[in-house]
Amino acid sequence: MASPTLAQVCKGRAPDVVIGVDTHKDVHVAVALAPNGGKLGEHRIPSTRKGYDDLIVWSEEFGSNPVYAIEGTSSYGAGLTRELQDAGFPVVEVNRTDRSVRRRLGKDVDAVFRVAVAIDAEAAARAYLAGTATATPKTGADQVGMIRML
Repeated sequence: MASPTLAQVCKGRAPDVVIGVDTHKDVHVAVALAPNGGKLGEHRIPSTRKGYDDLIVWSEEFGSNPVYAIEGTSSYGAGLTRELQDAGFPVVEVNRTDRSVRRRLGKDVDAVFRVAVAIDAEAAARAYLAGTATATPKTGADQVGMIRML
């Protein structure tokens, strides 16, 4: 069922890996999923250009045709989104996930946060596989984006 959605975004070539990313101010967390939904790996990167390059190298370990499903493309993920789009990778925007899972995890805030961002990154990738995340993020290079900068 997910094949038509996968092929649609990548213009004829179905991606061989889906990278879900949960973005934050200082660190981004990525989870790689196979097209059948199997979890391939998890990776944390700093939200810097070097971190973005590290994410690209890491994602290429799982396949040569990745698609990135990013939560927060117009806020903390804006830099990552621009970097990936400039490199020619397909990127889709994912709405924020339901936070009720976080509330059920316990009282240790740091442990909850570490688990929650991995859950959110995986949920972003699964939203793409399910076909509920198909929006192309705004680039900020159009007239509206330029006016907003003024």
